[in-house]
Amino acid sequence: MITLIVLLAVVLLLAATVYAVLALDPVFGAQAYRDRGHRLHKSPQFKDGKFRYPLPTSMVTSAADYLSMLRDFAKRRPNARPAPGRLPVVKLDTAAIGRPGPLRVTWFGHSASLLEIGGCTILLDPMLGRAPSPFPRFGGKRYADTMSFEIEALPPIDAVIFSHDHYDHLDYGTIRRLHAKVGRFFVPLGVGAHLRRWGVDESRIEEHDWHETFEWEGLRLSCLPARHFSGRGLAGRDATLWCAWAIEGGGQKVFFSGDSGYGPHFAEIGERFGPFDLTLMECGQYDPRWAAIHMSPEETVQAHIDVKGGTLLPIHWGAFTLAMHDWNDPIRRASAEAARKGVRIISPRIGETVEIGFEMSGASADAAAAVEWWR
Repeated sequence: MITLIVLLAVVLLLAATVYAVLALDPVFGAQAYRDRGHRLHKSPQFKDGKFRYPLPTSMVTSAADYLSMLRDFAKRRPNARPAPGRLPVVKLDTAAIGRPGPLRVTWFGHSASLLEIGGCTILLDPMLGRAPSPFPRFGGKRYADTMSFEIEALPPIDAVIFSHDHYDHLDYGTIRRLHAKVGRFFVPLGVGAHLRRWGVDESRIEEHDWHETFEWEGLRLSCLPARHFSGRGLAGRDATLWCAWAIEGGGQKVFFSGDSGYGPHFAEIGERFGPFDLTLMECGQYDPRWAAIHMSPEETVQAHIDVKGGTLLPIHWGAFTLAMHDWNDPIRRASAEAARKGVRIISPRIGETVEIGFEMSGASADAAAAVEWWR
């Protein structure tokens, strides 16, 4: 009897500790859905307390799937990460950010990117932290030991755009260091609550639902559907929206897919908003067990075709190992599929700036695309 009481006390203590961490540690953000007056409750995408993609979208469904995942993650995989010191990182010239010119894109690994379009500077999903985890010391370490730049060296950034609230896209430490430099944050419904808890002023946050188009600083931005899920911590699964974005300015258009499984929304976006000069399309962290929420590289190329893209920049790879494939499998397969389908694909080094449709750094974008550094 005494043993049972002690065991129960230990369980209750552990439960109380977990609850306290989730409630008090700011890294987990805040839960907007608990505010009954928040506009997310009126969203057509928000049903029965959760956001939903129109088609059934699942990750893993059986105990066997979970067991096989644990087994696979435990295996030694020699090509899961690049060899130490072998990942090329280009030093970003932060003083040149924002100079007049054509559409430019700089990729920082995974989905973090810098767009210079229509005279504006925009960071996309700027996860610049050490690991995609609420506790970075215990998460999968970033491949590169150093970043292309220090956040403190950045000039003022016009806007930050987020696709959803997962740790590999929305990073607490990054926001704490970055937010004072940013004029505006554009986020899907519910994600603003995280930013407000982390010190971002309400006046600089705009939350949007799918199919909303708006004008800002000479740009036209559209929050668009994606096939994924959301959530931080143990509570609030799918309680914030996830999305893609279309960004138009200076006579050019960009599509940023965020995280998404393949679906009919890509063709619908192409019909309504295409063609796009550049697509930043999710390509990495895929597996047959969660094929509905992350595309294979071949689907990445097809999604680019569906949205009527011109130049394809595969993202969501090159920084972290979050799936079982080799670290460079996404770009190898996407490049091969792009060659088969006649798609123009670029794979700049981390931190390398590419001018889309124009000459860059004394060499054409086509020549830069041919440098397969990832092999």
